[in-house]
Amino acid sequence: MTHDISCRTHRVAGGHDIMLAEVGAGPALVFIHGSGPGASGQSNFRQNVQAFADAGFRVILPDLIGYGASSKPEDIDYTLQLFTDTLYEALVAHGVDKAILVGNSLGGGIAIQMALDHPAFVDRLILMAPGCIHEREDYFKMPGIAGMVSSFGGPDFNEDEQRRLITNLVHDPVHVTDDLVKERFAVARTQPKDVIMRMRTPNLAPRLGELTMPILLFWGYNERFMPLEGITLFFEACPDVRCVTFNKVGHWVQVERAAEFNRYALEFLHG
Repeated sequence: MTHDISCRTHRVAGGHDIMLAEVGAGPALVFIHGSGPGASGQSNFRQNVQAFADAGFRVILPDLIGYGASSKPEDIDYTLQLFTDTLYEALVAHGVDKAILVGNSLGGGIAIQMALDHPAFVDRLILMAPGCIHEREDYFKMPGIAGMVSSFGGPDFNEDEQRRLITNLVHDPVHVTDDLVKERFAVARTQPKDVIMRMRTPNLAPRLGELTMPILLFWGYNERFMPLEGITLFFEACPDVRCVTFNKVGHWVQVERAAEFNRYALEFLHG
């Protein structure tokens, strides 16, 4: 079955416009994309939507504040609480009262924060190399993030730089297509530098033990953005967690191993 991902709705949340794309019907499953120049729900999860909609889920693809087709305010701090609150308010306005959250990188941190703030709202968590479980300074030492911050927003930022940034997200550059580069570059040109330079994220590791819902982790062994030690943090703190790891895979497990990601995640949801 082919699902139309052109169904898009804008919801006002915290005075900002948040875009939500939706396909399928059934329990709500929200894909939360990560940060980076040009990021959006569709460009991060294009290879996953179909499988989950076919499996009987109401798949929702938001663009976070500062990204995609959502509002991109300038001269503000892009805090984890801002991302979480605007997304949560938009989902509630969209008629969602309970959801499975699927988050990659910053999106994983947002999913964790939402589960901590609204535990009754979150049914399960699927997290791909989630952020916000180390100090912000530790992340900025990671080679992928250091490279992203140094290049974005400068006068020489162009499609070649966009390609280089996306290539850092994967182990095998075959996944970096011309169409993907153009799609993300078109968004990046509309983003203020504040969305990266003034991002503020806390370290949620001390609160991981509060997550009592089932959690499925994915992590690529060749990760350049999120320390592999994050796996241990979850294993030691959370009562119900399991992890799938892949060698020769980078930050985008859901892209580089899309079919396996879809299968493992659906087994977890139907188990």
